[in-house]
Amino acid sequence: MDVNRVRSMLLHEFPYATTPGQEQLMGELAVFLTISWKRSNAIFLLKGYAGTGKTTVVKALVNVLPALGKRTVLMAPTGRAAKVMVGYTGKQAHTIHRKIYLAWTNKEGQIEMKLQKNLHRHTLFIVDEASMIQHAMPVEGQLFASRNLLDDLFAYVQSGENCRLLFIGDAAQLPPVGLDYSPALDPSFLKNGYDLEIDSFELTEVVRQSQESGILVNATRIREKIMKQEVKFPLFKLQSFPDIFRITGAELEEALNQAYSGSERENNVVVCRSNKRANIFNREIRRRILYLDGEITTGDYLMVVKNNYFWLPLESSAGFIANGDIVEITRIRKFEELYGFRFADITIRFIDYPDEQELDVKILLDTLTSESAALTQPDNNRLFQTVMEDFADLPSRRERVEKVKASPHFNALQVKFAYALTCHKTQGGQWDTVFIDQGYLTDKMLNVEYLRWLYTAVTRATKKMFLVNFQERFFG
Repeated sequence: MDVNRVRSMLLHEFPYATTPGQEQLMGELAVFLTISWKRSNAIFLLKGYAGTGKTTVVKALVNVLPALGKRTVLMAPTGRAAKVMVGYTGKQAHTIHRKIYLAWTNKEGQIEMKLQKNLHRHTLFIVDEASMIQHAMPVEGQLFASRNLLDDLFAYVQSGENCRLLFIGDAAQLPPVGLDYSPALDPSFLKNGYDLEIDSFELTEVVRQSQESGILVNATRIREKIMKQEVKFPLFKLQSFPDIFRITGAELEEALNQAYSGSERENNVVVCRSNKRANIFNREIRRRILYLDGEITTGDYLMVVKNNYFWLPLESSAGFIANGDIVEITRIRKFEELYGFRFADITIRFIDYPDEQELDVKILLDTLTSESAALTQPDNNRLFQTVMEDFADLPSRRERVEKVKASPHFNALQVKFAYALTCHKTQGGQWDTVFIDQGYLTDKMLNVEYLRWLYTAVTRATKKMFLVNFQERFFG
């Protein structure tokens, strides 16, 4: 099928009047699907500002591909981001890890992530929120060997028959932790590191229906400053937008009460600058808004903060419990203190995987209110060594490590409350109502990286956004 025919098919599937940029993009995608596709090392980068219609373009693309004899696989870095893809395409979506990896145990007793076999043919793998993709996965502790996620994603896709990749993302969002850029959206990095032939396009025109949204109008203002590499006040324009509000501490409790009074508690989040600040919000929301007593309570929402391969059965569609998964406590069975740590046996429901069965797990209570992102490496090592002492009678280290690997205490889920989260933990997800806390902020901290943090936080909101305790100079 020729380029013009494919372009016409894409435009026919587009439900709105196209912007000039969207119309040009349809032509670029048509070239990729017909001409560039013939190159085995072809990849398409679709970048764009918030509100420029990336998701509508992708839905049109997904609908057209079957007529071209091609299939699609939708992927995202987190479960929450995969759920967003399901929402705008109506198709199944997977996390990257769950799609491409299989957990297994090597000869040293380490749990490794082995690449699954790619059995797909003539398939376009569409990866949303690609700015989040790590070039290297962090080491998961003494039992876990690290992987290079980007390397493995390319290896997996290219091992299939006539398969190609399309990355979607916004380069103005926060890059992966520890990096100052997003490798998966950097054409130079991809070309030099992987010898790829790259087709790319960036949508920059905010569509008409988005111009009525205070959230998207202000996201665009911040993004323009990021592109100019300047921090220039004011950053926000409130006017009479019905979806963006400036509030102080005195009004915060009432706004939180209104947000959390309904049944869909998982559709609200407070975005904070630090785990310390998130802990304060979580404590006060549980105590003063939700009236939840005790360290944890049935009905509490938790976020998993470290990948876990122990609790889900192999036949589970989810594969493993991933960093960023949000769960609800449906039952608490017991608490215990052992190995110098505190644990609870609970039953959980997966918020982002409604078809997944409830699951009995053990959680590590120490991470709930810690100021680190998860259990620190020294604490992880201490837990490892103290559990290992239980098996001191075994003659070989291999046998002792195998026992630790099978220990429910060492494999306890590391969790935090999910009412208030750091911006990195919310990345890839969307919530109906988002409260953004300015928190502690000095002039020295006001730089382009702060703007990227703020832009990422603003673009988590879909219906309402509250700016909490922001300084006067932020507003025009």
